[in-house]
Amino acid sequence: MSHTTENRQHTVGGTGAGGYVPGVRDVVVLELKQRLRSRGWYIMLAIWFVLTGLVTWLTWASWNASQTAQGEFPAYVQPSQSGPGSMIFEVVLAFVLLFALLVAPALSANAVNGDRAGGTLAIVQVTLLQPGQILWGKFFAAWAAALAFLVASTPFLVIGVALGGMTPGHVLVALLMLALEVGVVCAIGVGISALAGRPLFSIVVTYLAVAGLAVGTLIAFGLGTGLTQGTIMANQAQYRAYEPLVNGPAEPEYTCSGPLQEQSAMRTERVAWLLAMNPYVVVADAIPYPDRTGQQGFTSVGAIENISQGARYAMAGPEGTYPCANGEVKPRYLAQSTPLWPLGLGLQLMLAALLMWLGWRSLRTPAHRLARGTRIA
Repeated sequence: MSHTTENRQHTVGGTGAGGYVPGVRDVVVLELKQRLRSRGWYIMLAIWFVLTGLVTWLTWASWNASQTAQGEFPAYVQPSQSGPGSMIFEVVLAFVLLFALLVAPALSANAVNGDRAGGTLAIVQVTLLQPGQILWGKFFAAWAAALAFLVASTPFLVIGVALGGMTPGHVLVALLMLALEVGVVCAIGVGISALAGRPLFSIVVTYLAVAGLAVGTLIAFGLGTGLTQGTIMANQAQYRAYEPLVNGPAEPEYTCSGPLQEQSAMRTERVAWLLAMNPYVVVADAIPYPDRTGQQGFTSVGAIENISQGARYAMAGPEGTYPCANGEVKPRYLAQSTPLWPLGLGLQLMLAALLMWLGWRSLRTPAHRLARGTRIA
């Protein structure tokens, strides 16, 4: 009898090492089968594909119209894009990330308490499945369902490579970071769904958490910057007149002269970690942009690259970006050697791990205390 019980623990997801992963897999398969039976999931996927294609076509048409209207670039401007590929890539990337942040909570925020409301969670909990297996299975199933939307948008990101201006490496890095961000949101949603008693409440809280990462971090950084008033030693900057591009080494756009004096400056590096948690900053900063430190005049860069540069300027603070700080000429473009995205992704993963751990604690049985009105079976 004990031998039979031990074998069942290993095959159904007991405490044995060989049974833990199959238990997670069983939950994932069960969840995905339920999602695949839903017609609404396919309708959402089709709408996603059509909208992404429409955005791609509108971006391409807008680029053609702007090229026709503007003609050639002035002599002092360096265009960084030789074709519409870079513009299409950045617009589609921003669009996909925006809607991924909207779709992922809907696929994960009721993963646990939805079963509790339907009376099926208790049936799963009385099996030999452990709380961790249930939670990880729900997470991987929600992540897989959300990645399907990312796969549907991949052809439009590849168009950026086909039309020029981008490399396959850009697409691979962008897809990897998008997948990680979707995974973070799914983990937050599953953790909150295990903590909250009602599906509607968990969905609202998950959307608020995502809004806090996407918008709240910008507001917090702006308010925090006002509290970081400090000083810096710098001298006067004398700017040069912009001239047409010529062959030869690039010259700095300004020179520093005069004695060093104490000047007021915002110490943005003290609150830049708030900005680093923004999903757009994490994705934008991870993309390997070309080095533009040796270019003259105005350099045309895309919106995604500008997001990365703005975040890096905040992290560098006035010491690294203020004109003539300590009598040194500072470059307008910060090189890729000082990435900010590992800090932001690490903070996001810590938040997701905390919520998943709290969700695991709430799924342990026997439950010592349940909220009033919680359905058991």
